[in-house]
Amino acid sequence: MNLSETVFVLPPQNPTHTANLRIFTPGRELPFAGHPTVGTAIALAERAHANHGGDIDLVSVLDERVGPVRCAVRLRQQKASFAEFDLPRKSQQIVLPLDKADIANALSLKITEVGFENHVPSIWSAGVPFLLVPVHDVGAAERLEFDLQLWEKMVPFVDGALASAFVYCRGAVNHTAKFHARMFPVGMGIVEDPATGAAVAALSGAIHRFDQLPDGHHPIIIEQGVEMGRPSFIHLHIDIDGGEIANARIGGQAVRVATGILEI
Repeated sequence: MNLSETVFVLPPQNPTHTANLRIFTPGRELPFAGHPTVGTAIALAERAHANHGGDIDLVSVLDERVGPVRCAVRLRQQKASFAEFDLPRKSQQIVLPLDKADIANALSLKITEVGFENHVPSIWSAGVPFLLVPVHDVGAAERLEFDLQLWEKMVPFVDGALASAFVYCRGAVNHTAKFHARMFPVGMGIVEDPATGAAVAALSGAIHRFDQLPDGHHPIIIEQGVEMGRPSFIHLHIDIDGGEIANARIGGQAVRVATGILEI
């Protein structure tokens, strides 16, 4: 479909679930993806309740290759609908050797611009692995130039595929966001992604690890896609109990931009 991701909606095998999803980029199928989950949950809810005149709150369960994903959907009149889901897997760090100089070179940045505070490059996965690259500030994130060939030469294989780059920093263009991010996929057939829920899911583990979040509830907004002219705001909620992540949720808004019929 020449979009970042295309979702094919199939009947669920479990009759108590809402649907079975298969998610594809132009390059390959994904076991899990965040904003396709948000968009599909909202699209299915709006279709099922098209004749309802008021606000609606509902829960759906979408089966993805990573497992069932539980989504809470809020349909609102005259406003963009919102959906959030519990992470199907907690973010786990994958410890592999990484060269900071090689990472900086692949991003066309100085080595001193890679990392901030306690944050260092690391690989994390909540279903899809990403090499998370902290950079000094928003200026560095805006200025970087991603070199795919250099990246492919130095990035490690994780689960049989090269890890994509998720670059992030503290601070943001929009004052409501706490982090600014960019995502450069490898092997997916796209140059840059405006919103990557699976990467933010992975980021939840890094934020907890490097920021040492105290027990309690931590709401965090990550902005992404600004440099593309397609700004998105990804809502991440992390619950810490006993020094560990007890639960994490990701959410965002989605609106319908086109409707059509394909004849195959």
